[in-house]
Amino acid sequence: MSERSAGTRDMAEPPGGAAPAESADTATEVFVAHRNLLFTVAYEMLGSAADAEDVLQETWLRWAGVDPATVREQRAYLVRIVTRQALDRMRALGRRKESYVGPWLPEPLLTAPDVAEDVELADSISMAMLLVMETLAPVERAVFVLREVFDLGYEEIAEAVGRSPAAVRQLAYRARAHVAARRPRGTVSADQTRAALQAFQRAVETGELQSLLDVLAPDVVALSDGGGVRHALLRPVVGADKVARLLAGGWWRGARRSVEPVQINGGPGLLVRVDGEVDGVVAVRVENGYVTGAYHVRNPEKLSRVGRETAVVR
Repeated sequence: MSERSAGTRDMAEPPGGAAPAESADTATEVFVAHRNLLFTVAYEMLGSAADAEDVLQETWLRWAGVDPATVREQRAYLVRIVTRQALDRMRALGRRKESYVGPWLPEPLLTAPDVAEDVELADSISMAMLLVMETLAPVERAVFVLREVFDLGYEEIAEAVGRSPAAVRQLAYRARAHVAARRPRGTVSADQTRAALQAFQRAVETGELQSLLDVLAPDVVALSDGGGVRHALLRPVVGADKVARLLAGGWWRGARRSVEPVQINGGPGLLVRVDGEVDGVVAVRVENGYVTGAYHVRNPEKLSRVGRETAVVR
């Protein structure tokens, strides 16, 4: 059912007036109840927590002008608002990325350990998957996120992205095939992941090349993002030998560093401090017991979410 048939104004239009006073508390309660879900949708579409928060603010401004009593499916309604706002933001974000210095990596989130227990959610917010989704067109990415991660129906998605249900089915099929051809492969148990991260941490802390070579996959890829503010790689480094040498000293040579294991985007990672200050995070991709990806974020503007846990839900 469309918003108009549900007796509300079109969500694409800014509210023409405030919601009735008696419904204001209800509107706030509904929004707060779904806030973590809405943030997760926006973040998966944008790969940026800061932009996701801006989208939530815009979503709230539109929701605050609606009487919740006139909306049958409040969760779906809010998801549609946040999707439309995120699509608008994706276009502006795309222009910023064109002038970005060096590789662009998603903004890392410090997540609770239980996020890793939801395998599908953890995979969908992983650095590796977010980078794969960067290769999708904006509407394809929105359809993929809403269908594959949040299991919305085609008609609901159609209302959110402004396409017909038939067109959404085609977009979903193309996006699914595109992601399947590029997504990381291989499975790993929690014990394997923990063991690989511990070995990786010890090797990074000691700088022993052989220890690093023992835990890195032959085709491991390392990326780093300094945003033009901090020193970082200007292109990917591929191969166990090159990545081992980079990790052994290239990223933090000559500095007093400490490395703390944390959960980054639902997976294993390291929080790096230099001289006691947060210098960056390394999200680690583990497959079949070996590290296949190391995603090093040093851009200070992207490190605000590593000091406290961010709630992500489906």
